[in-house]
Amino acid sequence: MRIAVIGGGPGGLYFAYLWKRRHPDAEIDLFEQNAAGATWGFGVVFSEQALEFLRADDPDTVDAIAPRMESWKNITLHLRGESVAIDGVGFSSIGRLELLKILQQRVREAGVMPRYDTLVQSLDQLNGYDLIVAADGLNSLVRRGFEHEFGASISHSANKFAWYGTTKRFETLSQTFVATELGAFNAHHYRYSSGMSTFLVECDPATWQAYGFADKTVEQSQAICERVFAGTLDGHPLVSNKSVWRNFPWIWNERWSHRNMVLIGDALHSAHFSIGSGTRLAIEDAIALVKALETEADMAAALHRYQAERQPIVKKLVTAARTSANWYETFPDHMKLDLMDFAYSYITRSGRIDDARLRAMSPAFMARYEASKRQRGRNA
Repeated sequence: MRIAVIGGGPGGLYFAYLWKRRHPDAEIDLFEQNAAGATWGFGVVFSEQALEFLRADDPDTVDAIAPRMESWKNITLHLRGESVAIDGVGFSSIGRLELLKILQQRVREAGVMPRYDTLVQSLDQLNGYDLIVAADGLNSLVRRGFEHEFGASISHSANKFAWYGTTKRFETLSQTFVATELGAFNAHHYRYSSGMSTFLVECDPATWQAYGFADKTVEQSQAICERVFAGTLDGHPLVSNKSVWRNFPWIWNERWSHRNMVLIGDALHSAHFSIGSGTRLAIEDAIALVKALETEADMAAALHRYQAERQPIVKKLVTAARTSANWYETFPDHMKLDLMDFAYSYITRSGRIDDARLRAMSPAFMARYEASKRQRGRNA
């Protein structure tokens, strides 16, 4: 079987690696429009559960990635100069480029030589392939060419965000919420190497307009964000990598394949950065597609199985991501809450965590939260 993979991100690389490793005689061509060392953004995050799913199928890759990851057990929230830790929420992070380098090496070792700096401008270039795997991201050529056939829908969140890095090291995945005279900001920040952290800045439309960001250069916007979060950055600068203001895109496709074309990763669906699952979903898609292709001899049946088995799992996570994003759409209102009520609202925002689970997962936080409720009850 001849397979063309469009897109050299984590999903495309992992599919090519996994299929070639299991089927050494397969012919796979992977096309990536950018250079091998190009990437957008900084670090990516995996929950502890996300790493375990990968270890079950491919422990060797986890063993290659894990030593280069930063890990922690808590989330820390900062509001009005106060902080609260939410224990028992384990995450690990790695630089996006570092992850790509690891997967690029594994792809080459399996026998696939990616074609970098190669732009697929028309699907006519891919005539003769039995299967086309579209791992070409948010602006997928394949999806855009067949939006009706895939049942594609695209919308955007109202909030604006800019994805920076910084040399400031943060001990945990942290969120800092800052109120200014012109509006409220939120920063998602966490270390992904010994000397670098992701620092993603978010604000609502009213704040973005009040600061006139539409008329600001990347450098001017960066300087404003450095001033807003001066207390958090402790003198460290922000680092830009195509760090322009964006609205988060919501992508969903009712049908995951058309003819011999199949979507994976961001070409297929998007999950808000507040739950940190985009890379995980892309890799899981690749695993599910490989398993479906191996189970069904007929291509149409295999692609049907891929969607039938994978879609309910993805839909559940994307629904939680949308609920989480809805919380962020009104985060300035949440900032008016007492610190502990704010933290409780934050950690339960996706609808996946109830009090019983929170007591088991984060006993120290829940003890502090429930004590604060009792104290306020006595003071009422």
